[in-house]
Parts: sequence; C-alpha cells; structure tokens
Amino acid sequence: MAKNLALKSARAAKDLSQQQLADEVGVARQTINAIEKGDYNPTVKLCISICRTLGKTLNDLFWEDEEL
Repeated sequence: MAKNLALKSARAAKDLSQQQLADEVGVARQTINAIEKGDYNPTVKLCISICRTLGKTLNDLFWEDEEL
C-alpha cells in the first residue's frame, strides 16, 4: 500500500495535526498516522468522515491510480 500523501497534504492545508484530525473523526492519532504511512486501510465509514472533515471527496484522498 502506498503512502497517502493526498491525505497528509489535505490535513496540512487545513492546519490540522494528526491528533486534531483524529479527534474530529473519533479515532486514535496512531490510526491517522498509519493511514498516511500506508500501513492501514481504513473503513469506508472512516474515509467518508475524514473527507467531510477535510472538505475533500473520496476520490481526492483515497483513489489510487494504478500505473499501466
């Protein structure tokens, strides 16, 4: 799984720490860290919650374009 740089970038653009985003969506900071590092595949429910908090779409943050 690739690093989620789009999530990290969107979080930084909103000036939120990992802890602040975690608090907003109801998970541990370690969960946000693991998603950003590509070590954890979040549920659709969590993805939607993160997107709403950051004002982004699922495609913006979680769609992976595969190299052909």
